[in-house]
This record gives sequence, structure tokens and C-alpha cells, in this order.
Amino acid sequence: MKTVNSLSGGKTSSYIAANYPADFDVFSLVRTSDKNCMHPDKKLRQIVSDKIGTEFIGTLEDDVIIHTMLDLEQFIGREITWVTGKTFDETIITTKKGTRYLPNKMARYCTTELKTIPILTWIHKELKEAVVMRFGYRANETKRANRMLEKTDSEGFTNVKATFKKHKDGRNAWDVYRYCKPDFPLIKDNIYKDTIENYWTDKNVRFAYMNNCVGCWWRSPLLLKKMSNKHPKKMQWFADQETNKSKWRSDVMYKDIISWNTQAELFDDDFNECDSGYCGL
Repeated sequence: MKTVNSLSGGKTSSYIAANYPADFDVFSLVRTSDKNCMHPDKKLRQIVSDKIGTEFIGTLEDDVIIHTMLDLEQFIGREITWVTGKTFDETIITTKKGTRYLPNKMARYCTTELKTIPILTWIHKELKEAVVMRFGYRANETKRANRMLEKTDSEGFTNVKATFKKHKDGRNAWDVYRYCKPDFPLIKDNIYKDTIENYWTDKNVRFAYMNNCVGCWWRSPLLLKKMSNKHPKKMQWFADQETNKSKWRSDVMYKDIISWNTQAELFDDDFNECDSGYCGL
């Protein structure tokens, strides 16, 4: 089977790309059609559009992630395959009555739509077979790895429900497809965060303050407030999606987080790994 490094734009998955060469390195880009969140560099927008094969306006992650992937490609000396699916705007479910259903901790469909399905689509069309996929789980993240492994079938494969065909009447023909056989090289080799941080200290690869969507609802409200200071327009996008009946979180609305007047500067050390948000199966 072919090997694939699943890249998120963070230091950990980038470490895997640099130290565990695979047949393919794949990055799924989260896009938005909201021009208020447009990437400011027209030239970079065109470069990204060419890579993903569709128009790129902006991402709801830190814009630095674009530099990360371009820098990393130069650093590892291998082409990185960029994929993308629907824009985040298009994934939000709206009924005929106008009711909106946002992703949340009980229905985390954004990860599936924005990360998993685009990569599965690429695997299905280009490779036509399941792959061994490496994920950036560190030595202290065995619980995350075990949760993923618990979802695999009897042969160790993760399966995903998707549609690549149509019925005769035009409806989507849904089926279950083999996605990948998960592999965790950093757990096997006992690699922790300090090793990864030290590795990137003197390397010419730029990294965002935090990867994943700036408004990821897995993050603590205090961290979301810090992100709203760093990325006001993108956090406003998240706030604009909410209604009184449709929220990202059950405890607080994003418009209220944005309006908070924090009493002290929030430092990076105030947050831990559980605040960072995770995009994975």
C-alpha cells in the first residue's frame, strides 16, 4: 500500500513530513467564500488557486498556514498535494425553513467535510486504493490514537461514508469507502513536543500561532477571545453564523466572546494542548 503523510500545517505533522518520507504528503485546505476574510496577497491567492484547482478567496485558519505549506514543500524537497472540498460556508446545514445546524461537540461534521472527505476523494480518484496514513499524534497522545483505532474494521482500516456516484434519478449514491490504515510514527518512536519544538527552532519554515480554524469550538472561550484579537474578521465570520437556536457552543455565543473586555494580557503559556482544537478522525 502507498503511504501518505496527513499534514495539518502544524509543527507536529510537518515534523513527520520532514523525518518520515512517504509516497505522498497531503494537505486539506479549509476555505471560505467570505470576501471579508480574503487573503490579502493576490499573488498568493493565485498560487493557492492553481494548487487546489479552484478559486481561493481565503481560509478560516491563520493566513500564515499558506506560507507554512509552501515553505515546508521547499524544505522537504517533495511536492505537497493540496486538496480542498466545499467551503466552510457551504458545509453549514440549512433546512428549507431556514434553520441552521452548526458543527458542535455532538455533531462534528466540519472535520469530515473539510478534511476527511477531500482527502478521501483524492485517494479514491488518484490512487484507487486505501493507504497507510500517518497522523501527527505524539508519544503522550496514545488515547487519541486508540480512539481512532477503535473505529477501524477487522483489517485495521478506517472507513468513511461518502458519495462518488449518482442514482438514475439524480440522488447521491452513498456508500462506505476504505479511507486508510492509521499509523502513528511519533508514538512508536517516543517523540514528544519538546523534540519537535527544538527541531524547528532554526529551520526556514514559518508556522502560525495555532493551526486549525481560528474559531474552532474545541478551544476554550479565553483562547477564542485571544484569537478574536488576532483575527477579528475571521472570528466575526464564526459569530455571524450563529443564531439564538444555532450555536457553536452551548455555554456562550461568539458575539459575546468577541465583546469581552479581558482584564489582563493573555499569554501563550495560559493555554495547553486541549485548547488548540484538533482536526482528525
